Amino acid sequence: MIELLKQPWPWYASGTAITFIMVLLLYFGKSFGFSSNLRTLCTLAGAGKTHHFFDFNWRTQRWNLLFMAGAVFGGYLSAAWLKSDQLLQLAPSTIADLQTLGVPFDGGLNPSSIFNWHFAFSPKGLVTLLGGGLMIGFGSRYAGGCTSGHAISGLSNLQLPSLWAVIGFFAGGLMMTHVFFPLIF
Repeated sequence: MIELLKQPWPWYASGTAITFIMVLLLYFGKSFGFSSNLRTLCTLAGAGKTHHFFDFNWRTQRWNLLFMAGAVFGGYLSAAWLKSDQLLQLAPSTIADLQTLGVPFDGGLNPSSIFNWHFAFSPKGLVTLLGGGLMIGFGSRYAGGCTSGHAISGLSNLQLPSLWAVIGFFAGGLMMTHVFFPLIF
């Protein structure tokens, strides 16, 4: 069983799982979104005493906090015990595209030339990571939710603002990949 869990799964396995979860959430009248957990955690820490945005009944979001804890715990389990020793298999065209952007492919899930402590604590790494975190945080708040909330939950509820948000996410991703990433790296 462990060997089965270590193998890459086909796309339709995760698609089926996401569909099942969304049907359950729709049935129970819940809306999926990961970034709303930050608001809930701030409320738990007492931020509702200083700003009205955080003044709400956090107990209504216990299920989402449980989901977040499960995602963190599941990520830890898969990294600690279900890690495969096989190198990541990418198409030669993808490897060539990465090399064009200045990112050498070393067979890992995350490029070690970018995702390492030396880069993270360099001036360029600090600006990149802190700037990216601020933009993602601001963008999530400005868009009224994160990519998972809009793309999965909002689109399945046929919400037009979520469609616009998802189009913006994709446009921003394409701009980052083809315009800003080559300038930064």
